[in-house]
Amino acid sequence: MLEWIENLDRAILLAVNGFNNPALDGFMYWVSGEKSWFPLYAVLFYFLYKKFGFKASFLPIFFVGMTVAATDQASVQLFKNVFLRYRPCHNLEIQNLIHLVNDHCGGMYGFVSSHAANTFGVATILSLILQKRIWTILLISWASLNCYSRVYLGVHFPLDVFCGGLLGGGIGYALYHVYSLLVEKIVPFNH
Repeated sequence: MLEWIENLDRAILLAVNGFNNPALDGFMYWVSGEKSWFPLYAVLFYFLYKKFGFKASFLPIFFVGMTVAATDQASVQLFKNVFLRYRPCHNLEIQNLIHLVNDHCGGMYGFVSSHAANTFGVATILSLILQKRIWTILLISWASLNCYSRVYLGVHFPLDVFCGGLLGGGIGYALYHVYSLLVEKIVPFNH
């Protein structure tokens, strides 16, 4: 069973990574970069400010930061450093089949994807905090596109990003409940 899953994971990776062209390469490389998302973060923080006001927006922003820290550390310490699964671009069996963009591969191990964990963690907690359908759709779309870009670029297997997304979503969900408890029980402002 495990071999079947691994073969499917590899086949999907090679299909997605094999569907490449120069225009899409540049776009996916940009999508995958952390700095390319700063404008989105600025807009989101603006909406947090509009919803909660200046002082009260610090708590949700703090919890978004906590989510990124928790997802990043969990993805590395509990998964990458434990499972030691090579990224596709470091996997000797298939690395010659992988199309790399700008010769970028990343660290040696890829299970689970920190990009996926981070983006789905942020998407989850912000969707729950903002409670607007449009933001949920945009945030989940953003996280999904980011995950797809990681497979397209050949730096993660599909299972790496899928499990990273589950990890991030779970952490975002859990931290939202801690945030809600603080808002309801301790913090004296309405939201």
